[in-house]
Amino acid sequence: MFRVPFLVAIALAIAFGGGIWSTRLALDATIGFGAIKLGSWEAFPEAQTADADPYAKSHRANAGKLLYATAEGLSFTATTDDSGARLSGSCTYQLTGQTPTARFWTLFATGPDGRPPAADANLPSSLNSRMVGRQPDGSLDITIASRARPGNWLASPQQGQFRLTLTLLDTPAAGSSGLIDLSMPAIRRIGCGNV
Repeated sequence: MFRVPFLVAIALAIAFGGGIWSTRLALDATIGFGAIKLGSWEAFPEAQTADADPYAKSHRANAGKLLYATAEGLSFTATTDDSGARLSGSCTYQLTGQTPTARFWTLFATGPDGRPPAADANLPSSLNSRMVGRQPDGSLDITIASRARPGNWLASPQQGQFRLTLTLLDTPAAGSSGLIDLSMPAIRRIGCGNV
């Protein structure tokens, strides 16, 4: 007597639970379509516009983050170094090269989920274009490590994977269709462990 309603209830629970789970998985997997990949760096220039795809709009609503308008800025993220290996807190990296033209830029490390890692308030958890010393040719040379390094140093988490976010503000690249021609800084692993 209760067998059929019980089986229907189980089927509905599986269907609704599976649907909600797969939707959450799809929203967390990507920001949307239309990614531009430049070396290790990835950006979604249309994710912040009215022309964004439904996944990008849902991701934006779910994250509750403040996004930049098309002409205001563009955020690039990197989860791997230039060799394709995941960024790890137990390794040391060198970020070298030029940034695209921008009035101001910021660079910071986050956990894989995009949230800032628990860090010591005395460590440099972010850098910007006004505080970084440049090479004579105008290029960057930033060391990313969990332990202090001389020169430009960005503190990374001591363990686990992380990602880098480079945000360009007031940049012609944000509204340009020539994003593919941009050159982004290289991310090179220079050692792991106590090196």
